Parts: sequence; structure tokens; C-alpha cells
Amino acid sequence: MKEPDIKKTKQKDNTYWKSRLTPEVYAITRKKGTERPGSGRYYHHSETGFYHCICCNVVLFKSTEKYNSGSGWPSFYAPVNATVIKEYTDHSLGMQRTEIVCSNCDAHLGHVFSDGPEPTGLRYCVNSLSLDFKSSS
Repeated sequence: MKEPDIKKTKQKDNTYWKSRLTPEVYAITRKKGTERPGSGRYYHHSETGFYHCICCNVVLFKSTEKYNSGSGWPSFYAPVNATVIKEYTDHSLGMQRTEIVCSNCDAHLGHVFSDGPEPTGLRYCVNSLSLDFKSSS
């Protein structure tokens, strides 16, 4: 996979993304797919560092805010700051949920739910394939 271009990534088209992402990552991040529960490389991941958007490399989550929700996907109780994630109402699959996307490049990340732990009470349920991890050690 080629290194993503963090500048002006919202202006990129499908041809750009298809040439830089694997078919699996493209299906998740650009076509709003999801990976099977428990299958993601970051579900049981516990290293110290930061989780970045796989498409544009923006830092999204800290490892210190990751927890085991038992959902089958990496879960975080907060993003690194309020500006890195955008939320949209999602009516797919016959239910109403809140979709989360990278605010820099609009990559689909997963969904946020209100059944998380304190201090936020939120569960950012994220596809591993939408993330890249960089260790801080």
C-alpha cells in the first residue's frame, strides 16, 4: 500500500483511493463496509501508541482510551480530540446508528454507541482495517 497523501484528501476520487488501498481496506473505508467481528488485527491489540486513519494518516485514537467492549471490534471511549471524527445518522440494515468518519478524508471508520465506559459513556466501535497503529515506545 502506498503512503497516503494527507493534504486535500477529501478531494480525491475513487480512482485515487483504489490505487492506494487494498481491496479490503477500500471496501471498508470508501464503501462503508465492515469486517467480521473478532477478525481485526487491532481487536486484541494492547501496545502503547496511536491509531491513525489508514487513508490519510491523521491521528484518531490513543491506545490509553482503548478498551475491551466484547463487541468484536476495537473500541475506544473517546477520539484524540473532537475535531478528528465526524458523525452522521446511518439508517442502513434496518436500524438507526451513528456512523463515524475521519474528518480529514471522510473514510468510514465504524459507529459510535452510548453504551461505553466512563468518563464519556461512549463506545467508538472501529474497523481494524480503517486504522494504522504507530507505537509510542
